[in-house]
Amino acid sequence: METKEFEFKGFKMSGFVALFLILAIIVVDIIIFNQAAASTKPDLVFGLTIPISFLLILLLSIGMVKLEPNEARALVFFGKYCGTFRENGFWYLNPLFSKKKVSLRARNFDAEAIKVNDKSGNPILIGLVLVWRVKDVYKSLFEIDSQTMSAQGSLSSTMKAFESFVKVQADAALRQVAGNYNYDENSNPDVDDVTLRSGAEEINDELTATLNERLSIAGIEAVEARINYLAYAPEIAAVMLRRQQADAIIAAREKIVEGAVSMVKLALDHLKEEGVVELDEERKAAMVSNLLVVLCAEDNAQPVVNTGSLYN
Repeated sequence: METKEFEFKGFKMSGFVALFLILAIIVVDIIIFNQAAASTKPDLVFGLTIPISFLLILLLSIGMVKLEPNEARALVFFGKYCGTFRENGFWYLNPLFSKKKVSLRARNFDAEAIKVNDKSGNPILIGLVLVWRVKDVYKSLFEIDSQTMSAQGSLSSTMKAFESFVKVQADAALRQVAGNYNYDENSNPDVDDVTLRSGAEEINDELTATLNERLSIAGIEAVEARINYLAYAPEIAAVMLRRQQADAIIAAREKIVEGAVSMVKLALDHLKEEGVVELDEERKAAMVSNLLVVLCAEDNAQPVVNTGSLYN
């Protein structure tokens, strides 16, 4: 979006010069007052000096502006935008300017976890932490209704109005991004897609881009956005926990069976190579069965001594 902001190029003067002029006017007033007090005749100059001096001091005082690093002033002359003043220090500007102060410093926003549905429709709780700052002073003050929301007109109330706008847009962006992904791989195991749990960096980048798109109208930049809370909603948390436990048990069993089969094969190969004993297919099947029971069982195996022959 095209910006209408531009830097102020008009008259400016050091604020210390204006301060010196105020002190000089006060000294002149004191001298004139002492001379008028010593005189017995009314003096028209004395009568005009006091109101003129008061007016000059008032104009010089109103025009003083102090800007710290990462602060800016939007200068408005009777409703007309005259530019943004960003030069740090103590300055004197046209006293008829309306000087709207805006902070350009980075701010944190920690959004509370909200309930949304992921791509598969599962209700989840998700929250984010956002670092943002004002980038375009004109848009932040005149493209959104921030001045009405900040009824007091102070810097703190103006920034609170910005925070309110950021909060609403962050909520909408988080819902939009979260709805494009599954919570984890178990939500749709047949598709190898990025999920909210596995694709943190990619999702954070998309969330930042979505926020910048939404906040650009207000001249606000999302410096960084990250998901800081992710969990199933309470109504399905217990069921999903049991499913995760079942998946973990299945994965462990698969590993155990894989190891047991390799050990049985190794045992049979060694017996054959060393010529320890000749086993027919029926005995091999019995040996494989016994070894698999011993290796895969959860409890310790109880030995049974065969007092008969090999086949009895």
